[in-house]
Amino acid sequence: MTDAAADGRDHAGALDADAFARLARDRGPALFRIANAVVRNPADAEDVVQEAFLRAWRSRDRFRGEGSPDAWLGRIVHNVAVERIRGSREVPVAEVEERWRDDAYTVEAERVVERAATVEELEDALIHVPADPRAAMLLHDVEGLPIAEVARVQGITEDAAKLRLRRGRMALVTALGREDEVFRAMEGVPLRCWDARRFVSEYIDGGLPPETRGALERHLATCPTCPPLYASLVGVRTALGRLRDSDRVVPAELAARLAALHPGAQADPGLSRS
Repeated sequence: MTDAAADGRDHAGALDADAFARLARDRGPALFRIANAVVRNPADAEDVVQEAFLRAWRSRDRFRGEGSPDAWLGRIVHNVAVERIRGSREVPVAEVEERWRDDAYTVEAERVVERAATVEELEDALIHVPADPRAAMLLHDVEGLPIAEVARVQGITEDAAKLRLRRGRMALVTALGREDEVFRAMEGVPLRCWDARRFVSEYIDGGLPPETRGALERHLATCPTCPPLYASLVGVRTALGRLRDSDRVVPAELAARLAALHPGAQADPGLSRS
């Protein structure tokens, strides 16, 4: 039996009704988790998953088996979620990076970490982070998805996912530290700050080669502006981890709606919560 036949695809690769039903049943919890990580609201996450399944069902004939069905559906859920969180309060990536490229730019780390520890202030700051970097950061730092999985969900390369993660973290620190931004004079610092700051996100995740890690650590030991930014990134990443919802189960009403998206489907009680 071919892979396409095994997962319910016809000779052209399109999904049949039974295969779509299995996706709704088997992938529902994981897709709800992705949606909830991005939109930060269970009710909105339910709407996102339902809308994504409807879009997928309507466009199922365009799925031609290039990649797995669950990866295709995961990207649709992610895209619907990102559409929902886009807004006018986002601070452009270029503006954030312009600040971080300025060697004299830094923040008050204690204040940033203190604000990040308050869920209301952290959620408010997230609104200012551009949608795509925000989604990458939440999937990685809140839900614990590895970079490879973030890239798969977002439909981008791993390098692009790392870039979005870095930009998301920087934008969040900037949003939390906006009220206390300070600029300090630079003297005797051997490495330009942007050359150090663009590697800090990977440094936090343990992804730098030894020579780059050593150069960054030497810079942090002498620079007056980068250590508060580094401490803020670490503190904010820790705070994001506390946003993780321990309840991974799809709400009962959503499980029923997903199961009803195709004729003859039955809700799986194992997916729902009472």
